[in-house]
Amino acid sequence: MACSFQKEESVLIDMLMAIEPGVRVFTIDTGVLFGETYEVWREVEQRYGLKIEVQDAAGPWSADNCCGEAKVAGLERGLAGAEAWITGVRREQSPTRADARFVERDHKRGMWKYNPLADWTERDVWNYIHEHDLPYNPLHDRGYASIGCVPCTLPGDGREGRWSGQDKSECGLHL
Repeated sequence: MACSFQKEESVLIDMLMAIEPGVRVFTIDTGVLFGETYEVWREVEQRYGLKIEVQDAAGPWSADNCCGEAKVAGLERGLAGAEAWITGVRREQSPTRADARFVERDHKRGMWKYNPLADWTERDVWNYIHEHDLPYNPLHDRGYASIGCVPCTLPGDGREGRWSGQDKSECGLHL
């Protein structure tokens, strides 16, 4: 499972740990993540006894470097040897995700992509988090619906806070 420590991943990790505690979870660390993201990362590892694998995508920061080749290369390393990957993509997040299916063929990578929360609403996600008392990124409480890296993320609904002022709606991982 690819994990960015957003609210959807809190739900998915909780579900996965109940089904398969040995699941491999990785994250892509750009070196410019929010401090709150690192805090929830530590909290998730402690709660579940899970060691999250790190794919380093750090380097001199730029929107293209952070949200482009370096990040995609981190994903490719994280997926090496896998037959499928699990994501927190939900249809309601953005128009680019509106057609997400539960199971998709990722033709670019030659593997299956699972989006178990594809039809979940924002309310469904929050209900699950509160019912199960899950750790989640506190930036969500401060108006950040989608959380990426510090330089390119602002508060906003859906994915509107990502890459503000740029003609961009995805970082390249789900294209």
